Amino acid sequence: MSLPRHHLELLSPARDAEIGREAVLHGADAVYIGGPSFGARSKAENSVADIAGLTTFAHRYGSRIFVTVNTILHDNELEPARKYMHELYDAGVDALIVQDMGILELDIPPIALHASTQCDIRTVAKAKFLGDAGFSQLVLARELTLQQIAQMRAVVNPDVPLEFFVHGALCVAFSGNCYISEAHTGRSANRGSCSQECRLPYTLQDSKGGVVAFDKHLLSMKDNDQSANMRALIDAGIRSFKVEGRYKDMGYVKNVTAHYRTLLDEILNERPELAAASHGRCTYTFTPDTDKTFHRSSTDYFVNERKTDIGAFDAPAHVGSKIGTVTRIGAVWFEIDCSQALANGDGLTWMHKRVVLGAQADVVKRIGNAWRVTPQATADLTGLIVGTEVSRNRDHIWEQTLAKKSSDRRIGVSMIFADTPNGFSLTLQDEHGSSATASIDYTKDPAQNPARAEESLKENLGKLGNTLFVVKDISLAWSQPWFVPASAANALRRDAIEKLEAARLANMPKWTRAKAVEPPAQYPEEQLTYLANVYNQASRDFYAKHGVKMIAAAYEAHTEAGEVPVMVTKHCLRWSFNLCPKQAKGVQGVQGHVRAEPMVLISGKDKLTLKFDCKPCEMHVMGTMRPNILRSPPPSLVQSNSGPTAIKFYAKRPVEIAA
Repeated sequence: MSLPRHHLELLSPARDAEIGREAVLHGADAVYIGGPSFGARSKAENSVADIAGLTTFAHRYGSRIFVTVNTILHDNELEPARKYMHELYDAGVDALIVQDMGILELDIPPIALHASTQCDIRTVAKAKFLGDAGFSQLVLARELTLQQIAQMRAVVNPDVPLEFFVHGALCVAFSGNCYISEAHTGRSANRGSCSQECRLPYTLQDSKGGVVAFDKHLLSMKDNDQSANMRALIDAGIRSFKVEGRYKDMGYVKNVTAHYRTLLDEILNERPELAAASHGRCTYTFTPDTDKTFHRSSTDYFVNERKTDIGAFDAPAHVGSKIGTVTRIGAVWFEIDCSQALANGDGLTWMHKRVVLGAQADVVKRIGNAWRVTPQATADLTGLIVGTEVSRNRDHIWEQTLAKKSSDRRIGVSMIFADTPNGFSLTLQDEHGSSATASIDYTKDPAQNPARAEESLKENLGKLGNTLFVVKDISLAWSQPWFVPASAANALRRDAIEKLEAARLANMPKWTRAKAVEPPAQYPEEQLTYLANVYNQASRDFYAKHGVKMIAAAYEAHTEAGEVPVMVTKHCLRWSFNLCPKQAKGVQGVQGHVRAEPMVLISGKDKLTLKFDCKPCEMHVMGTMRPNILRSPPPSLVQSNSGPTAIKFYAKRPVEIAA
């Protein structure tokens, strides 16, 4: 079983189990989290025991827990990974997010598998194949347009939901197709150790050495924000809406989850044919505002076709929201013409020579129409002059609000209190169909004051403060008003609540892995380059079973050197600087500049040549394929499942040979 077709799922990240619980309390229908290994985020690991506890908590609300097992696996990791996945299944985890196709060839439990965004699902053919190969959910590439998403939805098995990132940091490369970290530092992004080379400053030169852009963060993207496109994404076929951020802090997860929960609830109120994927309504002590937490400005990327302003070229840091300009500067203070209220502890930033500088406000005071800021004594105010534009990247009062209990999530229940031959009963039914009945033996005495007895009984039955429920209505189905002491009503209520929680857990559907079609679906291509990230024998067996005849080893497995694309990206620097032939067509005086190729990115000693594939509008960042650092080398010759064909792996291209 997978996500029902009419359900909308808000999927939030969690660095740890505590953040995961807050994500659920702030409205997440599902949470994804990394375990102790193979999770593609080396600094966001959690024990299986902690994940089991989070899973139990989430299931109380009908929310689900997905664990990332999305690194590519070396042969000597296959067996540990197999055992690990059994542990996660036994812990109650609902699904695994995976990249390595070899996992489908292992003896793993019948747990649902989601195809990670690192599977690079950006073509209709690949989406259809993965939907037929046994995946229960597909995480689509971030670079897709609404039209492309709709085309995928039209051909993929309708029981396989489509998932899409709606918020957070953007990888500049097609996920899974970035090797620049491995090339420069030996830290593989596909192995969970990305060094984020894309956030470094680069200088862009043309073929004659002319500087197109100097010392800018040319591979750094703005942050994704699809707030304005939620209805369109639903209409295109998206059912799971994913927030990026397994490295993000508690405040970010609370705020962004609440923001998208609010947006989705508005849509659900408009469209009764759709439903939330979990249970309960949230109330907040704050008004969600995505500008308040970490972001690099925002873009909706390619959802509404290509744009020129998707890059965060000036700074990869959280600059914050603009609040005003400096009007006066004193010996130990400065004043800002600002309509917003400031507070002690706020973080303020400004740009100076393409660098973000900042200071924390020690004391702030309203002076006329301005705010006087006395920063901490150690603050460096370089570049701060009259007229400087100031932003706030830390709202101290906001952070204090989010540091406390900031959400309450409750599930509505109806209560029916009745008399029985031997005492009383209480039946609870939640708004999603689960019910439970508790009874108590008690000698019944007629109420001397019927009105007061009814009022007191309803008051005692409705005390659900520390539970996850809230009373919708209470019906008294008794033959006559009885005197029911508070102790009896409380005992009956507690017993009924406990039984209802048990019933809800029992009624929660168990997600299982989708069945692959038979005979096995044919992969869209017969030849795979290193971009397919085939790193182990099981993965090779998978592709061979699905009709692939020639397979190159993953970038991380090569022992030979050579120039290859170390990043494949939809982001195009020629387009960003209005140097694209498509932009230049018919524009006088531009065409000559476009021919100034090849272009080169320079960062320190690293020099990366840029090649442009204009038909699909892609940029290839060329770099050196360096010797691997494996614990043990991959096999050089393997037998294909399809018959008398073996596959030999070379650095530059795969070659089919006779066995």
